[in-house]
Amino acid sequence: MTTTRAKPWHGVMTATALPFGDDLSVDHDAYAGHCRWLVDSGCDGVVPNGSLGEYQTLTPEERAGVVETAVAAVGGDRVMPGVAAYGAREARRWAEQARDAGCGAVMLLPPNAYPADEPTVIEHYREVARAGLPVVAYNNPFDTRVDLTPALLARLHAEGLIAAVKEFSGDVRRAYEIAELAPGLDLLAGADDVLLELAVAGAAGWVAGYPNALPESCAALYRAATAGDLATALPLYRTLHPLLRWDSRPRFVQAIKLSMDLAGRRGGPCRPPRLPLSPGDDAAVRAATEKVLASGLR
Repeated sequence: MTTTRAKPWHGVMTATALPFGDDLSVDHDAYAGHCRWLVDSGCDGVVPNGSLGEYQTLTPEERAGVVETAVAAVGGDRVMPGVAAYGAREARRWAEQARDAGCGAVMLLPPNAYPADEPTVIEHYREVARAGLPVVAYNNPFDTRVDLTPALLARLHAEGLIAAVKEFSGDVRRAYEIAELAPGLDLLAGADDVLLELAVAGAAGWVAGYPNALPESCAALYRAATAGDLATALPLYRTLHPLLRWDSRPRFVQAIKLSMDLAGRRGGPCRPPRLPLSPGDDAAVRAATEKVLASGLR
């Protein structure tokens, strides 16, 4: 278990998958155990209520309960909930709920009900920042249709509205422009399949999907990459990459949960509207996971 971090968003922050029972109710006991296992296996913290946690399918009571379960399991300084919502006031309420539960930071998408312009994005982050917790912006232009460009991130950071950014654009060149335009804004790798490239570029953390199934090897990859130990990191990255790239695909939730099942963890089903993987995708994830497990990685 890691014990020291400069900021609560630093290190390997696993965007947690959420276990459901046979009736698709949230299994809080299983989720608490999963959070503890991740931290015990080398991860620095957890990110509940992200897309991997299927937050869009949860009731308000379930969503609040997931945060409370994570905090009780691993401590609030290790919990950074997603607080995305269609409205800024609702997102602020989720940030306040996280604050009251004892969390150390929150992660926030831009407005995603429509392609918001720059003034709207800034006001959205301004409203949520009023909750008083550090905000990690989440740039996912594919799903939100809003691109948090380096210049826009610099404006948000200059106003004190964000402390870091989870970068999911896939454009690793942005790491250098962000560092130039917004010194002091922490960069977090947001897609598993560009972790090495962003670590070399100075990432201070990784909001990660595949540690749900393989926490020890993913944590080892992150620490080697951020230490500049490419002799260790590159072979490990090559071995894991056939799985890591599933984190950037539309059916990433189903893929990661299947890998969890194969690794002896509890992935289980997804809530509708997500369907099981197609036979071809199922076979591909199985083959990639089994190859990694056969190599001895966990």
